[in-house]
Amino acid sequence: MKHAIDVVVVGAGPVGLLTAIELTLGGARVLVLERLPKPSLEMKAGGLGPLGLEALQRRGMTAAIAAAEAASFAAMAQSGLDPRAKGSKYSGHFAGLSLIRKDAQSEPERRARPVDQQALEAMLADRACALGIDVRRSCDVTRFIAQTDGIDVEWTSPAGVDRIRCAYLAGCDGGRSSIRKMAGFDFPGTPPSSTFYQAVADIDHPGRLAPMGWRHTPGGIFSYGPFPGRLVMIEFAGPPQDRQAPVTREEIEAVLRRVSGADVRVKALESGSRWTDNTRLVDTYRKERVLLAGDAAHIHTPFGGQGLSLGLVDAANLGWKLAAVIRGEMPKSLLDTYTDERRPVAEAVLANTLAQMAIMRPDPQAGAMRDIIVKLLQFDDVNRFIGAMMSGLSIRYDLGSERDEVGRLTGDRPVSHGNAGIALYDLMQDGMGVFLDASAGGKASSLVAARTGRVRCIAADAGPSLLIRPDACIAWAGDGDSTDGLEQALQRWFVPPLA
Repeated sequence: MKHAIDVVVVGAGPVGLLTAIELTLGGARVLVLERLPKPSLEMKAGGLGPLGLEALQRRGMTAAIAAAEAASFAAMAQSGLDPRAKGSKYSGHFAGLSLIRKDAQSEPERRARPVDQQALEAMLADRACALGIDVRRSCDVTRFIAQTDGIDVEWTSPAGVDRIRCAYLAGCDGGRSSIRKMAGFDFPGTPPSSTFYQAVADIDHPGRLAPMGWRHTPGGIFSYGPFPGRLVMIEFAGPPQDRQAPVTREEIEAVLRRVSGADVRVKALESGSRWTDNTRLVDTYRKERVLLAGDAAHIHTPFGGQGLSLGLVDAANLGWKLAAVIRGEMPKSLLDTYTDERRPVAEAVLANTLAQMAIMRPDPQAGAMRDIIVKLLQFDDVNRFIGAMMSGLSIRYDLGSERDEVGRLTGDRPVSHGNAGIALYDLMQDGMGVFLDASAGGKASSLVAARTGRVRCIAADAGPSLLIRPDACIAWAGDGDSTDGLEQALQRWFVPPLA
């Protein structure tokens, strides 16, 4: 048996890599095992929502995000599909209705960006490499055995069979997760009823697919752009006969002609994939020493790009908590809050994607409901509600406080730092919590510093004072010099239990 390690993370996609980064910043020793020999080149998510982006910004990837966004806009502009050219007042869609207005949102600066999944994986891989995280590819986990003091994990690779003892196992291996199956997690949900296609293709007459955006037709739904050659298509005649069969140029052309009704041909296919509206959610995110994150825990249709951000925030929530338990500073019961906080969020996302599917169907009943949604979105309150739901900014964990800000994931903000200003996220790069202290004479900071070394105390010019967890969740808020409830919040999230 090889030398023990703290956590084996299965899956080197965005969720697995961010989980490994969070754990490493928290002091855990991590090994990442990935089945694929190299990152997939398939077109997957074309953008990332605000909460996913913010999780990366807190870990040093702001410049990489900006570079990826600039590259995406340059590619769109080159093909004449740059949405910025229209000066649109809209910033998202619900059920293919691109009517979520920027001016109706409470925090319009917290927005999605066109950072595709390949760019995302590259920046996370760079950050993992900089932290010295051991990422091994072509490693297929075949079994694991739970022991009283850990888990024995076994995998195959071109070098043969290998195994290691770890304290915890994190399954971040996607919707068909082998870790979820081997561990016996219940995964209930709704069966598939439709087939989705995504492709990057060379179309002979792309102008016949204009205008850019989601289009409802008698044959289904399709969208062309905004990336060059990108197609998304939905047919509502049931799931594919063989989902595992290779996606061919001929299949994409036939579906495109059926759904769009346009006389077009696919001259070449760069990449293509198909999936269904299968919607499932595990009953718990943890079974003893095995934990799940991302699509391993929840699958749903990818409307509005919610899935990738959902998984990244899973990783941000899990990583610092598991590291605290591994350090021996917090009890294992802290891990129960991972399911308590994240499962209701996934449940809400699954519900809204099912609702979107219902009103996207090409039948008169769905069309009538769609017309009503269009009218409702004209009201600012409704538009704001739908926008916050799709972006994830409506998330508020139930931490037992009556204050609205407690339990919310805070965006970046300027804070004072001595005589100089600094951004909040710049203070969080090392995975520490932050206490923004607006009390007179730093009274509250003295209490925090005396109780834990895992929180950075910063003087704030204006209140309220805020205790912010490493995942940007506001764990406590207080006005003036009040510290009522602060001790309890520190005990709950940061303070090692008394011997």
